[in-house]
Amino acid sequence: MTRSAFTLPAAFRSGPVIALACGLAACASKSDDAGAVVARASTAMGGAQAGSLRYAAEGVGYTFGQAYKPGGAWPRITLHSFTRTIDYDKGAMRDEIVLSRAEPTGGGGYPLSGQQRNDQLLSGELAWNQTAAGAVPGPRFVSDRVHQLWITPHGVLKAAARNNAQARRGPDGGSTLSFTEPGRFSATVQIGSDGLVTQVDSVFPDPVLGDTRTLTSYSDYRDVAGIKFPMRIRQTSGGFPVLDLTVKEVQTRVDTAPLQVPEAARNVAERVTAEKVADGVWFLGGGSHNSVAIELRDHLVLVETPLNDARTQAVIGQAKALAPGKPIRFAVNSHAHFDHAGGVRTAVAEGATIVTQAASVPFFESAFAQANRVRPDRMAQEGKRLGTLAVGDKLAMGDASRPIELHRITDSVHSDSFLMVYLPNEKLLIQADAFTPGAPNTPPPAVPNANNLNLIANIERLGLKVDRILPLHGRVVPLSELYAAAGKPLPAR
Repeated sequence: MTRSAFTLPAAFRSGPVIALACGLAACASKSDDAGAVVARASTAMGGAQAGSLRYAAEGVGYTFGQAYKPGGAWPRITLHSFTRTIDYDKGAMRDEIVLSRAEPTGGGGYPLSGQQRNDQLLSGELAWNQTAAGAVPGPRFVSDRVHQLWITPHGVLKAAARNNAQARRGPDGGSTLSFTEPGRFSATVQIGSDGLVTQVDSVFPDPVLGDTRTLTSYSDYRDVAGIKFPMRIRQTSGGFPVLDLTVKEVQTRVDTAPLQVPEAARNVAERVTAEKVADGVWFLGGGSHNSVAIELRDHLVLVETPLNDARTQAVIGQAKALAPGKPIRFAVNSHAHFDHAGGVRTAVAEGATIVTQAASVPFFESAFAQANRVRPDRMAQEGKRLGTLAVGDKLAMGDASRPIELHRITDSVHSDSFLMVYLPNEKLLIQADAFTPGAPNTPPPAVPNANNLNLIANIERLGLKVDRILPLHGRVVPLSELYAAAGKPLPAR
């Protein structure tokens, strides 16, 4: 059954009749009474009034997958406003967020100072972000957003109903429901003796961590517009906090027209373009994240395997087509942030050794040892094992005809285990996130970006002779654009 077609059966909306039929604890004591447990909880929470709703909150968030140090806590952000609109009948959701950094280090694509607005949407199996330029498809966000939609306090009861949940007696006269949304997540739901959802313990598939546990608690329920809704929402994921919200306002039966899917969001096919920047060196773009293929005598080195299986598999296919018969023996990972590491598992399945900064090695070893059963990726399906090559401050690769140097970017506020790749013969520098070029002729910012200044400092510290930068976001540019963006004169060569 698709989410868009799902509605609670009429019996689940009949409230008082179900409430007289059995008490919550009595229903929970029998495994075949799960439907009645769901019905009673839905009645207690006003589920019939919650076909669509919107809540506004503020609080603290943490950027999942963007730790400053591999294996560390997610960096904290301030959520100045967080507004979530949900249409359960259509399986649609929109998060409108205004945020700012609450600590100086870590990733996330946010400005180092000031606020940023994020507009994130889901409808069925399509995810996208709404920007000033229009809708930007985000297929890599589908898994997380589907999971977040259906572990909301009213959504999780609907998901339990359609997935044949099992029930058992819980503590203090409450009950526990367990179910699996195939290919998406599994969940165990704690329901109090008053019929209110208090906690959801769920597992969803992440491209880096595999099966990832999320613990969400709901408390301080209040009656709002015919439903019960928690005024406090807290969540951890992957072992660290990700959310702590105080709800300020709740509305039901809201207008969900803004959740309609724009045509641009339907264009989710992976597109990989190949720009030859030197003999045997190709810049692989066409999406939000770039990669670089480097040809050697008998194999390829692929720099960056981003996002997920789908993106990285498309990149691998393009790289192999450019150099037929040459295997991808090494895949270089610039850093462990999840958008740049989401395809590392795919590279492992391809048979590549993962080249990464030494601090990232134990993180990947631990992450890849976790189960990956909810939605097995290619690495899990093929039973491949991780092989790594650690980089300290520098590693020389390649061969006599094409030397390749890997250097650690030191003193960065973005990542403590940051690598850049330098091709001395071609005078090419490959880097991620330290510098993302703007549109041509963009004036430099009034305050130079600290990441840009740090990249310049590392280039000059190492004495690298760079002609062009191959950024893993954006377009190929001459070195002069980095210096112009930083408001610095280009040194004499």
